[in-house]
Amino acid sequence: MPSTSTFRIPKAPVTGLYGWFMTQYAMRRLGGEFPDNGYVYFHHKRVLKDVLGFENKVAKWGALDPLLKSYAQLASAGVIGCSWCLDFGYFMAHNDGLDLAKVREVPRWRESEVFTPLERDVLEYAEAMSATPPVVTDWMVEKLIDQLGVPAVVELTQMVALENMRSRFNSAAGLQSQGYSDVCELPLAVPSAT
Repeated sequence: MPSTSTFRIPKAPVTGLYGWFMTQYAMRRLGGEFPDNGYVYFHHKRVLKDVLGFENKVAKWGALDPLLKSYAQLASAGVIGCSWCLDFGYFMAHNDGLDLAKVREVPRWRESEVFTPLERDVLEYAEAMSATPPVVTDWMVEKLIDQLGVPAVVELTQMVALENMRSRFNSAAGLQSQGYSDVCELPLAVPSAT
């Protein structure tokens, strides 16, 4: 999986016991490819540990359907333009056994016919939250609360906000697609011209 990242923040050496554990994790869960953002975070191990600790807690949330969560994260990464996040998000959807025929259509969800009305509402909300400035409306939130309930909408909102943090960090650090999605053998659809 070749990386095309520019690494505006240079790679840090991954050393020590924590580096060993992270490398082992990459071998088991990420097909052996150490994530480029790990090299950046390794410059500041306290930030790395705190981000990973939070991500481990986030992984345990369960009020929102995993497929909706995946769609929202990919849509957010697309708005921000983080190719690394799209690549990695698709890889994770593949590993989680999600419907890849639908996941691949996220970049062109408005034109695609594979999404349900609820899924379209989630995608629209994720994009509206990720715009600068955000363009979320009361109507969007009310519609989602009616369909999902308040706890799931809170989780959805936090997941999109978290993806904004991830995507903006990775984009600012110069990270680009690392080739994670290559193992999925089903490329992401290209957004159609609007």
